[in-house]
Amino acid sequence: MKTKISILTLSLIATQAFSQVGINTTTPAATLDVNGDVKVRTVPTTATTTGYNVLMYNSATSEVEQANPALLATAGATNTTLYAAKKTAGISLLSLGLFPSGFRAVNFLNAERTIGSAALFSDTDNTYTIPSDGVYAIGFTFRYGTGLQASILANSPGVGIVRTRAGVATTIDSRAFSGANLILLSLTISESSISSIYSAQAGDKISFGLVGSSLLDVGLLGSSVASFYIYKVSN
Repeated sequence: MKTKISILTLSLIATQAFSQVGINTTTPAATLDVNGDVKVRTVPTTATTTGYNVLMYNSATSEVEQANPALLATAGATNTTLYAAKKTAGISLLSLGLFPSGFRAVNFLNAERTIGSAALFSDTDNTYTIPSDGVYAIGFTFRYGTGLQASILANSPGVGIVRTRAGVATTIDSRAFSGANLILLSLTISESSISSIYSAQAGDKISFGLVGSSLLDVGLLGSSVASFYIYKVSN
């Protein structure tokens, strides 16, 4: 009986003593403390992150910790390409010799930006400069006057986005104002917008303005509103 009690006592002491195991260390600080490289020969493969966490090494504590995979997608996710501006007064349309025929740019200014770095926009030529190659989401909205005119505007005016690359300006998208003939009255809905994604190269200059606008009433620009946004979505 004494022998059995002694063995049980030694077993309990051993269990308590080895509740922390150290490899290459005599002073383990965790249940398993490995002082050296770890190699895993084979691990299962999963096709989804749902229900899983990832293991990450904490360089400050030398511990391996778990984290939600969603954190990896948002870590350091500040988008330095983001820029947006809105102009509600003082709108004028700028004509440059390099612009495609019929396009005139809105005179956006850095002071009218609602978000983004001032370094992304030039007040000299009223353009956003693409900072790096990639795919960009771009949106542009323009309301001419009150947004409704009592006649179909001549020359099919509308909104347009122009990209200038290596001194060559190209209309990358445009959309005409819509209208309706109501027998006794012709109406033009003089508000339109563009929202899509476009491939761009570093150094491209993006201008926002109107197409087919040569016959527009300059007086109505005083009550017009224009806004745009742009940001990189992919490499």
